[in-house]
Amino acid sequence: MTQIKPEKPQPEPRTAYKVFRTLGTRWMDNDAYGHVNNVVYYSWFDTAVNAYLIEQGVLDIHHGETIGLVIETQCNYFSPLAFPQTVEAGIRVARLGSSSVRYEIGLFAQGEPLTAAKGHFIHVYVDKQTRRPVPLPFNLKTVLETLV
Repeated sequence: MTQIKPEKPQPEPRTAYKVFRTLGTRWMDNDAYGHVNNVVYYSWFDTAVNAYLIEQGVLDIHHGETIGLVIETQCNYFSPLAFPQTVEAGIRVARLGSSSVRYEIGLFAQGEPLTAAKGHFIHVYVDKQTRRPVPLPFNLKTVLETLV
């Protein structure tokens, strides 16, 4: 039986993303190999998406009744990033469910046409107290639909 190899992930252009956020690298982001350590990329994913949602007025991290919990995350790396580069994070929504969202993020070195890395994470939105899934709040869903 022949096994089919999955397609190798490829960098994507800026046009694949709906909105962008600028993120700074820090001295401590570099690892012993002279580039940003892989764990920092996941922090950038969280920062880019959550800052955007806060700015849009649809995420209240202090008093909101609905919160997003990450249930899956993944990243592919194509070219290194390092301090003191500026990073631009492109954001899009690949799937919008009744209580979950798949965010996809492309990380670009400032001004570069293709992603240095790209990845995703899935939030399941839950009641802050019970931690049980709830339907996406109307105002959140409205903003997310612009990113699809």
